[in-house]
Amino acid sequence: MSDDLFAEEPPAAPLAEALRPATLDEVAGQRHLLAPGAPLRLAFESGAPYSMIFWGPPGVGKTTLARLMAGAFDCEFIALSAVFAGVKDVREAMRAAEQARAVGRRTIVFIDEIHRFNKAQQDALLPYVESGLITFIGATTENPSFEINSALLSRAQLYVLRPLAEEDLRQLAARAGKGAGRAGV
Repeated sequence: MSDDLFAEEPPAAPLAEALRPATLDEVAGQRHLLAPGAPLRLAFESGAPYSMIFWGPPGVGKTTLARLMAGAFDCEFIALSAVFAGVKDVREAMRAAEQARAVGRRTIVFIDEIHRFNKAQQDALLPYVESGLITFIGATTENPSFEINSALLSRAQLYVLRPLAEEDLRQLAARAGKGAGRAGV
């Protein structure tokens, strides 16, 4: 640490971010989806991303899985929070996806808390999902059958993520203990 209070030192990443899994095999829990031959593992091995919705409690890997999907398929990754984003933000993301497509790159648009988007905001995504401009990945802690409009829901595969088991939490704690010094946190 510098003695100069005004020296510009980048802040250390939060522990959760510093230890975010870099590979599918590092993801804690979700064996029902990620074990060899399991549905989400097969999605990663398929060769092409497709639209999906991750439903589960906070902290089980929804955002991580979306980021890993973008990395696995070498896609542009645009993340929006439905808490803060509106139709204007969706339109800007679509413009960025069009620019990426113009240079031969696919785009995954991840919308966290998708259940917070109202019907009009969800409808604004539909033409872009239908045309294939983007691969849509939504994350929600609420039951998608009640919170996501049926048109958008019908165009995405739903994956239910489970709470982490005790063994998964032990694995994360051990990783945090090993990574804390490495991550500078």
